[in-house]
Amino acid sequence: MDKNMMVYLPIPDEAILESTVLAWQKVHPGLGICALFPEAIGSSVVTLQAVCSRHAIPLVGGIFPALVKDARFVTEGVWLLAFEQMPYYALYENIPQDGTEAEAVAEKIAADVRAQIDHTPDLTLFMLFDAMVPNISSMLDLLYLQLANRVHYAGANAGSETFQPMPCLFDSQRVVSNGLLLMLLTKHKGAILEHGYRAPQNIVYATSTEGNRISQIDWRPAFEVYQELVRTQYGVEITQQNFYEHAVHFPFGIVRANHHVVVRIPVMLHEDGSLFCVGEVPPNAVLTLLERPEVDSNETLRVLVDGLTALNGSPCGTELLLFYCAGRRMHLGTESATAEMAEFLKHTQARQVAGALSLGEIGGSTLHGYPLFQNATLVASRW
Repeated sequence: MDKNMMVYLPIPDEAILESTVLAWQKVHPGLGICALFPEAIGSSVVTLQAVCSRHAIPLVGGIFPALVKDARFVTEGVWLLAFEQMPYYALYENIPQDGTEAEAVAEKIAADVRAQIDHTPDLTLFMLFDAMVPNISSMLDLLYLQLANRVHYAGANAGSETFQPMPCLFDSQRVVSNGLLLMLLTKHKGAILEHGYRAPQNIVYATSTEGNRISQIDWRPAFEVYQELVRTQYGVEITQQNFYEHAVHFPFGIVRANHHVVVRIPVMLHEDGSLFCVGEVPPNAVLTLLERPEVDSNETLRVLVDGLTALNGSPCGTELLLFYCAGRRMHLGTESATAEMAEFLKHTQARQVAGALSLGEIGGSTLHGYPLFQNATLVASRW
């Protein structure tokens, strides 16, 4: 992308939106827009839809708890991310949870994507999910079975930080819920994802799960075991009353066969002692209680910056896209999270950083680029 293809508008009124997109369209007749809105002004999406429809400009985007603007979280304004030529995109709503139905939808999505793949190297399947879709990991598995490493995988979750259902993905005509928005980015080498958690040696097994619900750990009620782990490792007593205050600080890690750790934050406690996480937990998954990321170690930032440099060369002076997990911000606190983004900006020396506070993130693992759905991460890429 050329420079100046990412613009933040603090006041997204119709006149400003129209003048901005028309200036781009004059230079790039095939212009397309991806817009990121904060939840507080999500109603402004219809204004942008009207502007883009009036001038036949393809539009996609999502509504998030907040936006990332360089090294700040903001809850007003809009990011307009421009494409010189709109890539292939598709918006699907009401993603099914049932295994058979979900498999059929994944096959259709993959077939639609395959029809767009030619011999162009470096394609990225960029996905925005509604955070309320409970089977994101399964959908990613199904898509990988169909597409394998023909594409890189990247993305994030939109929606409300309250985890209450809301329409949060849109194109020029619709605003949908429980959906998936995807774009096939050309000449794009994917994204770098990192969380910085270290996995202790102590492990347990998720012996009874259903989607993102853990009913039993080591054949005992999940919350009971979770309480013991937090008490033993960190000396903190978690109760039903303080669960929502403390659980974000003590996420689970799913230890995969290649030793990659996938983060799952418990976000809800059921009366029967089962735990609900952001993202699925496979049956008999190997779990560990993660240590908090040491932001001052710079390990997370080192991985991100080194990864961006390896993909595209120095990020200095470029425009970068960054999604920062809302659970990570809750865990670290806004001050420390803001400081982490400031260090990211300092180390990359990017011209500007656009993005959003997300509710789960998607990136490729180091093993053949297999897509993973994570919590508590930063995911960064070139725009």
